[in-house]
Amino acid sequence: MNTQHIKILRMSSVVNKIGVARSTIYDWINPKSPRYDATFPKQRRLGMQSVGWLESELDEWLLKRHLASSTAIAERP
Repeated sequence: MNTQHIKILRMSSVVNKIGVARSTIYDWINPKSPRYDATFPKQRRLGMQSVGWLESELDEWLLKRHLASSTAIAERP
């Protein structure tokens, strides 16, 4: 991986990129939530009170979800 192209996104950018509400993302990352998604990329600690996500991991997650939904649609009778 070329470290010159690593980009970390904060919550507002993740919300814009994925197109879901902040509360949905918090549900996806909370193991106690019924909407927990173990496949969602993990947060990276940036400081004492700040976190972010690697854009490349979000891109990969989105692609996998897209491929999975495309496969499911194609398999319908």
